[in-house]
Amino acid sequence: MLALTFLATPMMAEIEAGRIAMEEGRFEDAYAEFWPAARAGNADAEELIGVLYAMGLGVERDDRRAFEWYLRASMKGHPGAQSGIGWYYEVGRGVPVDLVRAYMWYTLSAIGGDPDAAISLEEVVKKMTREQIDEALVLVNDYRPWLYPFR
Repeated sequence: MLALTFLATPMMAEIEAGRIAMEEGRFEDAYAEFWPAARAGNADAEELIGVLYAMGLGVERDDRRAFEWYLRASMKGHPGAQSGIGWYYEVGRGVPVDLVRAYMWYTLSAIGGDPDAAISLEEVVKKMTREQIDEALVLVNDYRPWLYPFR
């Protein structure tokens, strides 16, 4: 356990340094801080790189790359990234509109504790048929035990 704590400390320091750089508007520095942790599979760093690409902060805005970084973090149970994926599917920025998947990701994000996900769900459901909602719930039930086995 001590070895895991020791290994995690530099990664967490990089992520915190990246967050500080973002707050100070030093987005290229933030990217450089997040990169090693993201490449090592840290979901927080992956999500934050997704934010940088989504907003064009320190990098050229690239919706496809943002989506892919969000997806990596989402598959590890990162609620914020899951909301991001839901939004991309809802509005069709960089990916085709898919309300079923938007609903699925917003629901998973809500299960994971993202407070904004419930609001997003309320909005996307207004655009959906009962059949689409039922289809989305099947997908939620497929993903939920894998992403959130204890919830």
